[in-house]
Formats: sequence, structure tokens, C-alpha cells
Amino acid sequence: MLKGPDPVDWQGRALDCASCRFASLLAQRQCGPGWACAFDRYAPRIARFFMMNPDTADQCLDAPYRETRAQAARVASVFRLRPLLDDPDPAVRAIAAIRLPAAQARAALGDPDREVRLALAWRMPLTDLMPLLHDEDAFVRQIAARRVDPGVLPILIHDPDPEIREIVATRIAPRWLDHLRHDREPQVRRAAAERIDPAALPALAEDPDLRVRHAVAERADAALARRLINDPELPVREAAAERLARLTTEGAADVH
Repeated sequence: MLKGPDPVDWQGRALDCASCRFASLLAQRQCGPGWACAFDRYAPRIARFFMMNPDTADQCLDAPYRETRAQAARVASVFRLRPLLDDPDPAVRAIAAIRLPAAQARAALGDPDREVRLALAWRMPLTDLMPLLHDEDAFVRQIAARRVDPGVLPILIHDPDPEIREIVATRIAPRWLDHLRHDREPQVRRAAAERIDPAALPALAEDPDLRVRHAVAERADAALARRLINDPELPVREAAAERLARLTTEGAADVH
């Protein structure tokens, strides 16, 4: 017997293998109390049962125990999963949303549980992510922002979550970055400084946050690099000196 709690069903009652619908599997050593059982309360034993007996999963999608339904949903026929989008347990609904074809999973975009919407944010086609960019949960919006076509990211420029605005700054078309160089969060301004048109860098060289000025120093032209060599912060001065040395070397190589 493998380690784990005593083998009991989801209500804490002793398991009765003789009356189980899968009793024939016991003689075939395809299941057994304490190591593989669809109706045990212990999730690893349920998972092991369906791993060994995937053909039984369709029969357990309406089991009273949510863990049995969830583990069965992982291996059941995809043609049986559509009703599980209405399952009372969000973990079961999330598994169904991940496995169903996108056309059917789309019905769960308005699910009240964030775990279901997170699952959809990871797997839905890019064209179906728009509703999730307006999700009330910031993490759902983050995942959608990482995957959606960059052309729709301008709608997130003023998102209340700074991590989302930072994602936007790393992916949005450069012409939109001017809207983010005055962002109240320095990590957003730094991300903008790493990609913004070089003509905008001198203004960012006056940023109060050294992380932003450091990003500017790494992209500065010679004149701006010389200016940043006098920055009050050592990391910025070092980055400016390295940038100026690199530009000088490249210029000398071009001459020859």
C-alpha cells in the first residue's frame, strides 16, 4: 500500500469494493483500496485510477465528489465535457474549459470564478481574448495582455494595474510609448524607455528614478551619454560610460 490517509470515500465512509461498479478491475489489479480508486477521498489515488483506467472516466463525470469529477474530466472523451461548463465546482469547469474546442469553451468567458477565466486566458485563440482584457481580475488581464495582438493594447494604457501597463510598454507599437513615459510607476517608464523613439530619450534622462535613467543611458547617443556621465547615481554613470565607449569604438570602426 502506498503512503497516504486511510482509504475512505468522500464522506469518510469505508470503501466497499465488492459493490463498486468497477469491481472487475480489482481482480485485474487495475485498482485497489489505498492506491488506486475512483471513489477514494484522496486525490492522488483518484488520479492514479483514471491514469490506469481512462476508459472509465466517462462514467464518473456526474460523481458526487468534485475531485472524482475533476480527475475524470482530465481523461474523459471531449464529447462528454460540454455539460461540465455548468459544474458547481470551478476546478471541474476549468478543466472542461481547457479541453473543449474553443468554440464551446467560449461560453465560459463570463464564468464567475477567476480560475476558469485564467484557464481561458491561457488557451483561447487570440481573437477571443478581448473580453478578458476588461476582466475584473488583474491576473486574468495580465495573461490576456501577454497573448493578445499588440494592436489592441492601447486600450490597456491606463489600466489600474502597473504590471499590466508594464506588459503593454514591452509589447505595444513604439508610437504609443509616449503615452507611458509619464506613467506614475517607474517600472512602466523604464519599460517605455527601453523601446521608445530615441528622440524622446533626452526628456527621460531627467526622470527621478535611476532605473529609468539607466535604461536611457544604455540607449543614449554620444551627446546624451556624455550628459549622463555626470548623473548623481553610479549605476547610471557606469552605463553611460560603457555606452559612450561602445559608440566611440563603433564610430572608429566605421571610419576604417
